Amino acid sequence: MINPALIERIFSAASIERWNDHPHPEAFTELGKQAHKMIIAWIIALSNSEEEDFDLDLNAAKGTVDMDALIECGMFEFLHRVVVTDIRPPVFHMLMRNKDDRQKLNNWVEQQLRDEIGPIPGGFAERFNVYFNDENSHPTERRILKAAHYLATFWEFGFIENWSGEMYGIEKTKNEINAQVWELSDIPIVQRILEAMRAREGAFVSFTGQLNFQKRWAQTQRIPKTSVLGHLFFVAAISWLLTNEIGACSKRKQNNFFSGLFHDLPEVLTRDIISPVKKSVEGLNALIKNYEKEAMQERILNLLPEPIAKQLSYYTQDEFENKTRNGDSIVIHEQELDENLGTNENDPIDGKIIELCDKFAAYIECAESINNGIAPKALRDAKSMLYDRFKDKVIYGYEAKNLFDPFL
Repeated sequence: MINPALIERIFSAASIERWNDHPHPEAFTELGKQAHKMIIAWIIALSNSEEEDFDLDLNAAKGTVDMDALIECGMFEFLHRVVVTDIRPPVFHMLMRNKDDRQKLNNWVEQQLRDEIGPIPGGFAERFNVYFNDENSHPTERRILKAAHYLATFWEFGFIENWSGEMYGIEKTKNEINAQVWELSDIPIVQRILEAMRAREGAFVSFTGQLNFQKRWAQTQRIPKTSVLGHLFFVAAISWLLTNEIGACSKRKQNNFFSGLFHDLPEVLTRDIISPVKKSVEGLNALIKNYEKEAMQERILNLLPEPIAKQLSYYTQDEFENKTRNGDSIVIHEQELDENLGTNENDPIDGKIIELCDKFAAYIECAESINNGIAPKALRDAKSMLYDRFKDKVIYGYEAKNLFDPFL
């Protein structure tokens, strides 16, 4: 069972401001940073070739990337970061350089998270401990995540530097970030992104980062405010946890995470038009979907090499439908994916899980703002509507009320 305290822990990252000792736009939160980091990690992982051939058969490619481990290690690092958020980065990095201090800090983090991550099936808590106490575990995935972390920071700093002017210490911060990213520039895709953010993959990194600036519920006051980018990571994380709960295969866990991470990507083109507006004008929703499909091809998919673009299209097209794929043939399934369809060979995506988690994210956004004292009628009505719609849903034997009820 997913611990409600873990859900609160994940959502709390929407309130963690980044760069809070520098002048900065309010858009930069830890939740958004983690989304951007995992998007960049996905690009690096799929670009897993020194020859730029973008081989999608990661199990056969040299420098093999374990995508299950990449997601799980990303979750490890995210949860660790949320717990230690009150420790300023220079102090944190100093502690992590000393083995004894690092072990003490990691043990303390594990104690804080024990009750929250213990119920996650399959030994997640045990692997969490191994990851932070054995630096030799998952070296490839660890290095990809490190590169993605620094590239996301590098992208953010481009804005921070412009805001900071001649602020004391800004040149030192710039030099440290540059040193961190260039340390990993022997990874070909990292080098290309650094050399020119206008390059194809670099443009995609910037494009997705801009979702930091697009607010959800833009016309409704809330605390905390959330961006579309932060929302993507929350949906991805909850989708992944729920997919673990139902005992799904490896490919479903991967696909459901990345489908959650990308499901709203077309909204960078149409803005975050809320469902009541889409449904109130006859034909508007279908018109928006058609526009999004055309714009996705023209303005987003064209930024990526064809194999990666094809994978992204699979994640974002008909995002709330259960799907399987055989080569280029995609099949939509009205029913739940059974033991024959939900296998690695069928490349399955549980769109209904993505939809549930997307609506649960909206429910949490309402509930947390109401709890924080900002409770306009639009949020109260939306919370009630979302609960009534999903309280009796059962997906793969998992009762949706287990997600919703603790936040009534």
